[in-house]
Amino acid sequence: MKVFRRAYLALVKYLEAAASFISDDEVESLVRTLEQVYRDGKRVFVVGVGRSGLVGRAFAMRLMHLGFSAYVVGETVTPAARAGDLLIAISGSGRSAAVVAAAEVAKSLGVKVVALTSYPDSPLSKIADMVVSIPGRTKVSHEDRWEVRQLLGLHEPLAPLGTQFELVAQVVLDSIISELMERLGIDEEDLRELHANVEV
Repeated sequence: MKVFRRAYLALVKYLEAAASFISDDEVESLVRTLEQVYRDGKRVFVVGVGRSGLVGRAFAMRLMHLGFSAYVVGETVTPAARAGDLLIAISGSGRSAAVVAAAEVAKSLGVKVVALTSYPDSPLSKIADMVVSIPGRTKVSHEDRWEVRQLLGLHEPLAPLGTQFELVAQVVLDSIISELMERLGIDEEDLRELHANVEV
C-alpha cells in the first residue's frame, strides 16, 4: 500500500495547489453564462471523450438536478442544439478530435462554446467563445507544462495519463454547481426533487 498512500497524498496536494492556477474571472464568466442560460430557458450540452467525458456526464447530471435542460452529446435522447444554447467542451489537450468537431458544429449553429482545457492556445480554445483553463498534465507530458508541474510538486508516475486534469476539472465543475445553488436559491431538497426515482 506504499504507492497507494503516496499517490493519494500527492493528488490531494495537487488539488490544493491547483486552486491558485484557476482564474476567478474565467469561472465567474462561466457561472454568469450558466445563470443566463437558466433564466432564458436555453439548454446546456456537455461533450468530452474518455474520462473527461465521465466528468462531463457528472456535471450534466448535477445541472439537471438544478433544473437546467442539460444533455450529453452523443446520447440517444440528446435533442438538436439551437442558437443561444451552450456547449461545454472538456478536453485536457484541447485536441480531442471528437470534441473539437462537436465544438465546430455547435459554433456553426450559433451555440456558445466554452472550453475546459489545460491548453488555452489549442484548437478547441481557438473555436471557443470562452476558455476555463484547468491545470493538469494530459496523456503525454509536454515541455511547455514542465514549470507548472514542478511548481505543483507532483511526480507524474503517481498520476497516470490525464488524471490531474480530470480531477481538477471535476472539482472545478462541482464547485460551480455549489456557486449556482447559492445564486439561484436552490438547496439540497430542491436537488432531491429532481433526482432519479426510477433506478435500476
